[in-house]
Amino acid sequence: MDEFRMSQKDVPANHPNVIAPTCEGDAFQKKAHSIRTLSAEEAEKLARDQTLVSDFKQSKLEKEAQKNWDLFYKRNSTNFFKDRHWTTREFEELKACREFENQKLTILEAGCGVGNCLFPLLKEDFNIFAYACDFSPRAVEYVKKNPSYNIERCKVFQCDLTKDDLLENIPADSVDVVTLIFVLSAIHPDKMHLVLQNIYKVLKPGKCILFRDYGLYDHAMLRFKSGSKLGDNFYVRQDGTRSYFFTHEFLSQLFMAEGYEQVVNEYVLRETVNRKEGLCVPRIFLQSKFRKPLSKP
Repeated sequence: MDEFRMSQKDVPANHPNVIAPTCEGDAFQKKAHSIRTLSAEEAEKLARDQTLVSDFKQSKLEKEAQKNWDLFYKRNSTNFFKDRHWTTREFEELKACREFENQKLTILEAGCGVGNCLFPLLKEDFNIFAYACDFSPRAVEYVKKNPSYNIERCKVFQCDLTKDDLLENIPADSVDVVTLIFVLSAIHPDKMHLVLQNIYKVLKPGKCILFRDYGLYDHAMLRFKSGSKLGDNFYVRQDGTRSYFFTHEFLSQLFMAEGYEQVVNEYVLRETVNRKEGLCVPRIFLQSKFRKPLSKP
C-alpha cells in the first residue's frame, strides 16, 4: 500500500491520493461487496453537514483546478507520496494479460502525478512501454527530470483528460491496459464520463482499465469539516483540490454507460492500526476492472 513519507501528524488524512497513513502497528484488509456501517456519531455528523459550497466558489474551483494541483506539486515536489510498489501485487492483470511470456505491453497511466507508480513499474518489468499523462504541467516536468525517465521506455505528456484528445499522443486501439488510480475522484462527477470516453479510444478491444479510488464512508470523507461539501459524496480540501467518494453502483453505471463491460467491482476495506496512539483508522477503497468489448454491441 501507498504510504506517506511524512508522519501522520504532518499531513491530514483527507489529502489527495493518500491510501494509508504511515503508522506503527498493523494494517488489516479484506474485500467486500457492500460499504461499512457507520457509527451513530458518524451518521449524525454526515446528516448535519448538508450545507453546500456556493455556486460561485464551486465555479471558481472548477476553473482553477489545474492551478490548484500545480500548486500542490510546487509545495510538495516529489517528496509527498511513496512509490507504489503494491501495483503489480494488487493488480495481477498487469502481468496476467500477456498472451505469452515476455510479451511487450503498452500501458497508459492516466494521472501519473510525479511517477510514483510509473517508475516502479518500469523498473520491475522491462517489457513495458508506458504512456503517462497528468493534469498538472509541473508534475509532468518532475517526471521528465527524474533520472529514471527514458524516452525509449515511456512517453509523458500534459493532458486534461476531460477535454484533451488522447489520440494526439497515443494511437487508437493501441493500449493493453490502463491504470486509473486515485484520479477520477479529483474530477467533477459531471465530467467523469468524458475521461472514460477519451480512454476508450486508445484502449485495445478486449483490454481493461484497472481502477482504484476512494470508497463511500472512507475515513478521509468523515474527516471533512463543515463547509467543505460540494455535492453528494463530493468535497473540497483546504488547498482547493477536490475528492469524490464512490459507491460501486455509481461506478458501475458510469463505466457501463460508456460501453465498458464490468469484470470486477468491489470494495477494499482496510483498517490501519496505530498501536502506539491507540487508533484504528477505517479506510475504504473501490478496486475494479472494466473491459472494452471485443466488438461494439
